[in-house]
Amino acid sequence: MPPILDRLLYIDDSGRPQAGLAVFGWIEFAPHDWSAVLATWLTLRKRLWRELRIPVTQELHTSGYVHGRGRITAGLTTVHGAPRSWKEFGRQVARECLDTMRCTQGLTVGAVYRHGPPAEFARTKQRLYVSLLERLDDELRASGSLGMIIIDGDGSDGTFRAAHRRLEVPGRQVVEDAIHVDSASSQLIQMADLVAWCANATIDHAAANEFARDWYDAFLAERDHRRHPIAL
Repeated sequence: MPPILDRLLYIDDSGRPQAGLAVFGWIEFAPHDWSAVLATWLTLRKRLWRELRIPVTQELHTSGYVHGRGRITAGLTTVHGAPRSWKEFGRQVARECLDTMRCTQGLTVGAVYRHGPPAEFARTKQRLYVSLLERLDDELRASGSLGMIIIDGDGSDGTFRAAHRRLEVPGRQVVEDAIHVDSASSQLIQMADLVAWCANATIDHAAANEFARDWYDAFLAERDHRRHPIAL
């Protein structure tokens, strides 16, 4: 029986270059669950608009709004009784998003990371992606299925394309090169961004992200087959 396409992965990166930490986080689901996953997320986004005036089209970029830098609404308001400050507002919004992801049927998540010399962060990130891609290809081969990757960015530097083209075409289970999309226009990449950011907060233990150290365990672990980010 020929393999079928049964895994779609939306991937985004995180990390802390000055510490040499590279992270990739992702959401994934079977193609037949795509509409249900997106519909669940859009229901949340519509509720955030009704209750908090956060436009559905507003990009939710985690590193900005959880630190109070991203002005994701025109007027600051309370979130279920939370105090009126941009940081507290953003963090409560993030928890609302994470709780929705925790309850989304058909959705799984994952994250990988690697440490390296800070001066070689770009190379560390590239090698991490290669390892992730090879691991995914092996998993797909073992299950007799195919997968496709959608990733944040414009792909202009060729880093991800080169990683895909390292794989031997005969027997390759990851279909095509990574498809690059702009996170500002992709709700699903924004979900992946939140996974990657939470994984980074769990791994790095930077003081600035101390408040979110347990978010991955509290919200995402039950959607992760490995239960925590893994080193590659």
